[in-house]
Amino acid sequence: MDSLREISYSRLHQMPQTLKPHALSPGDSVRILSLSSPVDEHRLERGREEIARLGYSPVFDREQVLASESFFAGSPASRLCALKTALAEPATRAIICSRGGYGSNYLLDGLSIALASPKIVLGFSDVTSLLILLWQKFRWVTFHGPMVAAGLHKGAAAEEGYDRPSLLRAITETREGWKIGLEGEPLSAGEAKGILLGGCLTLVEATLGTPWELDTQGAILILEDRGMKPYQVDRSLMHLKQAGKFRGVAGVVLGDFPDCEAAPGAESVKDVARRILGPLEIPVFWGAPIGHTKRPALTLPLGVRASLSVTDRGGTSSDLEILEPAVVA
Repeated sequence: MDSLREISYSRLHQMPQTLKPHALSPGDSVRILSLSSPVDEHRLERGREEIARLGYSPVFDREQVLASESFFAGSPASRLCALKTALAEPATRAIICSRGGYGSNYLLDGLSIALASPKIVLGFSDVTSLLILLWQKFRWVTFHGPMVAAGLHKGAAAEEGYDRPSLLRAITETREGWKIGLEGEPLSAGEAKGILLGGCLTLVEATLGTPWELDTQGAILILEDRGMKPYQVDRSLMHLKQAGKFRGVAGVVLGDFPDCEAAPGAESVKDVARRILGPLEIPVFWGAPIGHTKRPALTLPLGVRASLSVTDRGGTSSDLEILEPAVVA
């Protein structure tokens, strides 16, 4: 196990240079896109108002954002065109997705041209597919955090809302790193350094066998999801394990997996995670408010160096320290 940790740490100095987007400043324009499933207009409007309260100028094409075709927010061609246009437009500094659902995977094959000028891309859930591709193919630092109608619409510090301090640090801090308290419980104590990567569990799993399969070696891996039965989480974790995706991982941070309750007397998702991940002998933390959570959701930059400290000496908090800024001036 020590040799695996040495591989993980040395990998921090061997990876290609990451591309960090420019920080957001007050008044900057932010593009809202619907890349997955259709969005509710009322929730969209409330989220748009929250972006304005944060000091930014939300812009969107109403026809694109409110499009609905089957269970998609428009055709694959129209969504891909909107994404490519937004990635290239000089007038906006960030893209915030309206919501997740399903469908961003249809866009990934169309992103084949090198994207050398990164901008902030913020989302979670189904958007995990896009965030992973931007990292694996182009080494973009991206942001796992609240979306317009999935977190921002509820407001800061609200139930099913978002954590304002971690969002603003992630998208504006250009000088130093910061610490994030993880409010949950340890499954396996320890300390680790690695590149923060991951996202929604089923979407991380869905990259297996694709050209953008997530390389997890040397990573502090975040995994979260919702609405899965414990055996389904077991199946996904075992698939990742058998695919070698936990080999060389430095540490794991798990979400709180809402709506995943076990039957009376059966193993819970937490039990499953302890059984599968515990033998890895790496720090594993359970119950962080990330992604799908009913607590104010944290924003985590993906593709940056981080340190995870998980302690079992009482209390319920451990620290995830972001060791470098995620954006540049």
